[in-house]
Amino acid sequence: MITASSLRTRGRARWMMRLSSLALVVLVSACSSAAKPRFDLTNVTGHLPDLKFQLTADNGKTMTAKDFRGKVVMMYFGYTHCPDVCPLTMTRMHVVLQQLGKQADGIRLLFVSVDPARDTVPVLHQYVTAFDKHDVGLTGAPAQIRALAKRYRAAFDRGKVQKDGGYEVNHSAAIYIFDGKGHARVLATPATSNKDLEHDLRLLLKGA
Repeated sequence: MITASSLRTRGRARWMMRLSSLALVVLVSACSSAAKPRFDLTNVTGHLPDLKFQLTADNGKTMTAKDFRGKVVMMYFGYTHCPDVCPLTMTRMHVVLQQLGKQADGIRLLFVSVDPARDTVPVLHQYVTAFDKHDVGLTGAPAQIRALAKRYRAAFDRGKVQKDGGYEVNHSAAIYIFDGKGHARVLATPATSNKDLEHDLRLLLKGA
């Protein structure tokens, strides 16, 4: 015989089951959120392709993305004749790498030239080694450089040739950062603080 009391008991039981289920969902969600790294920079995980290229390094050897597996990679498009933003960015990266101390050995900064006509291998080598031992200069045919820039939505355009034959190259200034498996993870800009950049690099070095 079903009584009002038994109905109330069943109602409470269903309510407790729903409450328990809701608590479980909240707990799982909280654990999932806690498992995700809290990057200070723009998180581009899953939004940009993995690191992939075949270019000539500043040591004269052909290198690909596979040569940097196991390293956290920062990639920057610039050129050696750049009057301001490039040397400032390279200097900032050097400061951050110094702050990381011995951990910096797990990082490589790839300086991809958007001016391959002037940035020959010797010129690139002299340029990048003047900033930091963890820097690698990369150059190649114009088509190769454009294809790589397009892959990561970077832009550059050569300005008008001046009377002395010189010219500037307008280019985007983002720093693309990849984890040890070559996955694009975060994006830095000239406005990024050294503290935020160092924070995210440490996370990636730990395998985040």
